[in-house]
Amino acid sequence: MRHQQLRLMLLRLHRVSSSSHFHLTSISTRPISSFIHTRRSPQQSHDLSLSRSQITTPPAFTRTFSSEVKEKSASEATVIDIFTRLASEDEIKKEMESKEIVLTQDLALKVLRKLESNPNVAKRFFNWVKEGEVSSKSYNMMLRILGGNGLIDEFWGLVRDMKRKGHGLSANVRDKVGEKFQKDGLLSDYIKLRKLFPLDPLDDDSPESVCVRVCKVVEKGEWSDEVEKEIRDLNVEFGSDLVKMIVESLDEEPTKALLFFRWVDESGLFKHDEKSYNAVARVLGREKFLDRFQNIIGEMRSGGYEVEIETYATVSTRFCQSKLIEEAVDLFETAMAGSDSNKPTSHCFTLLLKKIVTAKVLDMELFSRAVEAFTVNDRELTDDMMKSVLKSLTSVDRVAQSNEVLKAMKKGGYLPSSDLQSMIASKLSHKGKKDEADELIDFLEASGTNLDGKAMASLVVGYCDSGDLKEALVSFEKMVGKEGVSYADQAFEKLVHAYCNNNQARDAYKLLCAKVKQNQLKPLHTTYKFLVSNLLTKKVASEGGFEEALSLLPMMKDHGFPPFVDPFMNYFSKTGTSSEAYSFLKAITSYHFPSISVVMRVFETMMKSARHSEAQDLLSLCPDYIRNDPDVLELFYSMKLDESAVENPLAAAS
Repeated sequence: MRHQQLRLMLLRLHRVSSSSHFHLTSISTRPISSFIHTRRSPQQSHDLSLSRSQITTPPAFTRTFSSEVKEKSASEATVIDIFTRLASEDEIKKEMESKEIVLTQDLALKVLRKLESNPNVAKRFFNWVKEGEVSSKSYNMMLRILGGNGLIDEFWGLVRDMKRKGHGLSANVRDKVGEKFQKDGLLSDYIKLRKLFPLDPLDDDSPESVCVRVCKVVEKGEWSDEVEKEIRDLNVEFGSDLVKMIVESLDEEPTKALLFFRWVDESGLFKHDEKSYNAVARVLGREKFLDRFQNIIGEMRSGGYEVEIETYATVSTRFCQSKLIEEAVDLFETAMAGSDSNKPTSHCFTLLLKKIVTAKVLDMELFSRAVEAFTVNDRELTDDMMKSVLKSLTSVDRVAQSNEVLKAMKKGGYLPSSDLQSMIASKLSHKGKKDEADELIDFLEASGTNLDGKAMASLVVGYCDSGDLKEALVSFEKMVGKEGVSYADQAFEKLVHAYCNNNQARDAYKLLCAKVKQNQLKPLHTTYKFLVSNLLTKKVASEGGFEEALSLLPMMKDHGFPPFVDPFMNYFSKTGTSSEAYSFLKAITSYHFPSISVVMRVFETMMKSARHSEAQDLLSLCPDYIRNDPDVLELFYSMKLDESAVENPLAAAS
């Protein structure tokens, strides 16, 4: 009876929603529970008397897996293609809807299996489908993909996610990923993986098996005499590698790792060495256990042991992430006091400097300590280090403090190269930091060097970018006075652009003429072209800009550049007078008058703009050989015909 009631309700539901996920054709042969998407207790599953209000109509598309036996016409290849091509969730959703793809648990698993060697696409797909109910098999397949491709952090993150959702790790995945961990030398991860199987006794006598047995005893409760007795009863012969392995395997419980570390030494079963000390240091090296970590480091130094490079890298990263910058510098100093094989690398040093300069407060004492520790044994500071530090300073808007950094690095024997001088100068002036830019110049002069021409040009460019034309000009004058015009052309072009963009094209013209005459400056061709174009704008040209633009033509020729006539043509097509056009024609050539082709171009420009009277006036000013040229006569004759046609169209037609 209950089955008949349920079937009736489902049939009604099917009529209401054509997009339902349920296939009623197989209802008589399928378990009733397969139609219910929500989780239920055993009692709820037994009670199949569902009211109509308990059944909800699913949307047309959902990430929740369908319970259909038959998939729609979507293969794993289709799904893989979508997730390979698209990254946006909206795009993926739209594509899935358009292809009417219904995801089933079986289809999801097939897709993941096909993506075993493509972890990026697999992650995108899994993150999409896990919004619904993902099977334990799919979770394990994703674990296999992550572990097999060396994505260790993501592997353990997914393990934690699985545990929260009540899924377990399969033995197959454990073995496959475990082999990968062993092959890659990830021993602590391998041990951690084996510990996930409490029912797996690992009865062999391998170090890994012994480690797992000891860790299970230590982890199962509070430390006590009973725990110590159980460890002794295991009859383990503790060696350096085994103790290291056990301590590292207790990484998620640092207190118990330290208790075991102390006990195994005090019990006389093992005398600690550099390996075991470094292992426990790596476990304790975090903010919560800072005091105990520092005690361990003190013991190590007293015992003549060094901080290994692995320990430094691991703990320093944690300290920096926790904003423990002073502690990170302390550790760096300790590690740098060790042998060459254990000293932090130049890369480690650069990372530390970057963390110092981007901290909430820039502590230059810590910066100087790090520099001193690095350079005390004749290690050199490089431009690459300074570039990285400068980039970090810029990222937190602390470019103004780059001089402080330079002074600290100078104590370590460093002075910036020409390229670095240019970079720093440009950033300071670009931010409008005049005082700091002047301080940079003074610092370099006091250090026995000068800001070279290239760097001074960068100052000019930076001030132009910041809109400070006064300082840009002052810096340009200083540069030319000290270095001549060797590096001046690019900086001068920037200066001309800045003046013109500030509606000061005529001032730019005066500056150009002065520098060409006084300092033998040779502006770039592009500088001339830009300035001519700006002098010929309507307002500037009417105030004397035309004559100034005209005077630049012979200067361009003297510097080996062809005359730039296009802006003049544009000017004559709009406002230029016949006398101005005549002056242009005389200025464009060193001869009495230019070639007929140039003159024709001016005439044609005027006529196309219907400036016939100005063209006629210009013709009257031209020499006889121009006025009598056949091409010129033909041009003006056609102009008269056009005018006649406009005045008397019927006569022109006849």
